[in-house]
Formats: sequence, structure tokens, C-alpha cells
Amino acid sequence: MRTEKGRCHCGAVEFEVDLENGFENIRRCNCSICSRKGAVMAGVPIERLRVVKGVDKLTLYQWNTKIARHYFCSICGIYTHHQRRSVPTEYGFNLACIIGIDMAAIGPIGSSNGAAQTLAPAAP
Repeated sequence: MRTEKGRCHCGAVEFEVDLENGFENIRRCNCSICSRKGAVMAGVPIERLRVVKGVDKLTLYQWNTKIARHYFCSICGIYTHHQRRSVPTEYGFNLACIIGIDMAAIGPIGSSNGAAQTLAPAAP
């Protein structure tokens, strides 16, 4: 197991991820929020991501079913991680936040079809 460190742009939020087999489940999602934020994400079980600085600086954004929990730095606005709706026992995290990562060296990036997930019915 190796630990990688990540942070937002301004450094107010820092996190660590414990990786068993390197970065796994690397993807872009086509749901309405992910397609707009444009992040390349990897995933880990919830217990393997820790916010080590700036928990009080994180802003939570939820919409629709309110199952997914998207976290952003309240100072610089960078998306750091989210609890996944499709797998609530996992966090997706922004690979570009990992300190020293070479995004060009990641290789092929998969995709997930979040847009196909059922939305909550509209309120009457």
C-alpha cells in the first residue's frame, strides 16, 4: 500500500489516499455535474481517503437524490473528491489534485455513464 498526497489549488485543503494497486477506476463521468467540472477521477474505498487539513474549508454540494456528496475548496473552488452515488462506499477523487502527478502519463481514460442513472422524480 502506498500513500499519495493531494491538495486543492490554494493549499487550504489537503488529503491523503492509500492506494493498493496504484490509481484505479480512472474515468471521466458524463453526468451533468461531472461533465461540467471536467475532472479525471480515480476511486478508493472511503476508509482509504483522509482529509488531513482544511475540513472546515470544504464546501459540500448535493443535488437530485442527495446521495452523492461533492466536495470543493470554499476558497479556490477546486473539486477535491466526492462520495459516489453509484457506489456510496467509495470516494472518487480528482487526480489533478495529486501532488506531482503527470496527467499526460496516465494513459487511456475510461468513462462512466452517470447520465444514465435514474433521477429523482420532480417535486409536484
